[in-house]
Amino acid sequence: MKCSYACGTNEHVVARRQFLGGVAASAGAVVAGPIVGGLGALAQPASAMQLAKDQKRVVVVNMAGGLSQLESWDPKPGTDTGGPFRAIPTAVPGIHICELLPETAKQMQHLSLVRSINTKENDHGKGGYAMFTGRRQTPAADYPRIGAVAAKALSPQASSLPGHIVITPGGSGGRGSDSAYLGPKYSSISLGDGKPPKNTERPEAISEQSELARQAFRRKVNDRFALRRRTAMTDAYTANYEQALELMKRREIFDITKEPQQDHDRYGTHDFGRHCLLARRLLDSGITFVQVTHSNYDTHNENFNFHIEQLGEFDSPFAMLVADLADRGMLESTLIVVMSEFGRTPNINQNYGRDHWGTAWSVCLGGAKIQPGAVIGKTNDNGTAVADREVDHAHLFHTYMQAVGVDSSGSFDVDGREMPIADPAASPISELIA
Repeated sequence: MKCSYACGTNEHVVARRQFLGGVAASAGAVVAGPIVGGLGALAQPASAMQLAKDQKRVVVVNMAGGLSQLESWDPKPGTDTGGPFRAIPTAVPGIHICELLPETAKQMQHLSLVRSINTKENDHGKGGYAMFTGRRQTPAADYPRIGAVAAKALSPQASSLPGHIVITPGGSGGRGSDSAYLGPKYSSISLGDGKPPKNTERPEAISEQSELARQAFRRKVNDRFALRRRTAMTDAYTANYEQALELMKRREIFDITKEPQQDHDRYGTHDFGRHCLLARRLLDSGITFVQVTHSNYDTHNENFNFHIEQLGEFDSPFAMLVADLADRGMLESTLIVVMSEFGRTPNINQNYGRDHWGTAWSVCLGGAKIQPGAVIGKTNDNGTAVADREVDHAHLFHTYMQAVGVDSSGSFDVDGREMPIADPAASPISELIA
């Protein structure tokens, strides 16, 4: 479904740099401390095929614009705020979700819900920042997004693959600026057409023999330079060249045409279906963090018609992704999160829409160490306020990290400074961690 954001804010427009340009820019990155965990030498295809059982991965589905909790995870049928849709039973007795998610309901035994979120934030940019960083946005500091944190904490240090992928319509291999003090190495690479990133294939005009000679000369010059003027910056520059070369050798993992036709048929030919299939392929190949974007949920107008179409597109591919991860034995090591920057108002406006609402809303998550089939917190009868176990973005961020085995109370060593992984003033939702 193609539509325009009703509020028209600039936060929805994300500029991307070219991928290899971003890689080269990493030469100026701060070299951080050691990385926790990891798969091993992913440059070796055999290692990539034999994923270690304790290798943790994260997939986030960003329901951009603000998914309505009342039309998804916390329906209130029969109330003055509930809207026209029914609540349906799921695979977990006692848990009901909106009838717009029938396939997801069948996978609820793998998933859990948090229905008591209050971020106190109704702005797209600030709400998204809070949910992806676990911190409030302030002029005083910038914090890395969850993808950058996961990539640093979980990715193999010598990996030839990027650890932070964002799949979004129109993504073409550019680098994001979302890793803050962790440095460009952990910033996102955007993909969107089901093909490998641009500029990752050797030009036809350069023969393989010439390329080998060029790289040998580059290494020789680098080695001579390092004997006299080696610094962290030059090491980062050299390492990024080598990583880019290894990535070129493994570019096929980004190509979903390699997946069986039956899988294309199951996931669907629309963008979101193809992107979920690509996410599965990337996770299966050892990518640490994959984010899939689905929009537009900023339904100030015609909220109910929009959600019929949007969730009609979301439901089956997402349920398929959950089922496939479970069938492949990957769910116990892969965290799944479905989030937005906020929810939608319980009150329905004059345009049959719902507006921005950060006061009482929900997310869905599962896999890794998340207790399956759980519901944390609740809202009151008509969804206007949290009635039990209020949490916010900081609690959620701690929970995500703990679910993949990262001590969220710890810190990263960044150029000799201890930088907390998550907000030290918050803690995880302990009853959600198995």
